[in-house]
Amino acid sequence: MTQLRDICKEAEYRDLVHQKWGFADKLSLGKGLNVLFSGSPGTGKTMAAEVIAHHLQLDLYKIDLSQIVSKYIGETEKNLNRIFTAATNSNAILLFDEADALFGKRSEVQDARDRYANIEVGYLLQKMEEYEGIAILTTNLRSNMDEAFERRLRFIIEFPLPDAKNRLLIWQGIFPKNAPCHPNLDLLLLAENFEITGANIRNIALTAAFLAADDGGIIEMVHLIRAIRREYQKMGRVLRDKDLGQYGV
Repeated sequence: MTQLRDICKEAEYRDLVHQKWGFADKLSLGKGLNVLFSGSPGTGKTMAAEVIAHHLQLDLYKIDLSQIVSKYIGETEKNLNRIFTAATNSNAILLFDEADALFGKRSEVQDARDRYANIEVGYLLQKMEEYEGIAILTTNLRSNMDEAFERRLRFIIEFPLPDAKNRLLIWQGIFPKNAPCHPNLDLLLLAENFEITGANIRNIALTAAFLAADDGGIIEMVHLIRAIRREYQKMGRVLRDKDLGQYGV
């Protein structure tokens, strides 16, 4: 949270430091704010970018990397140039989700395609350094990131899996006020026994709500347990009955 607040402060005081205090004269490039959010899927990286954009009252451009990278030589650079030009004109925040797909470690050159992929990465590095706005990159696996990128980043923030205390807070806040929850929902058991992300908890709560809507209209533990089983199946993880406590029968 402290690092996220620091990002906002740097954005807010950028003109003061760069212009009035003269730091812009010392920086030919790198006047922008390039940030890396690293962590497992569902830990809140994209949501954090949205919160920052809302706090700074800036538009957030979410970049679909699958639409940027082209098999045709030169097209990727053109696409990237259009993105940075549009962002510069609107002072928007750029969000490259799952950036390791494009910004991964530059490969050893084995053929013409590998050599050209490295040119694409180099071009992106150049555009990022020239961009004076905020660019946020997210990755599920920081080890995939090229070290050349990391050296150009102002912040690298790790998003950990929530611990039991924070999982309980998520469980307690996930249900809307109008949701008909049974008063005996054992959210503490769910928080302590299931090491999952906030996104998983959201999916489980929503699934349980639909199950309850078709079964009496009250969200009960039986619906949450069924939803957890479904989420674990989707994740390919084994759900142990002992984790379910008295509800595992």
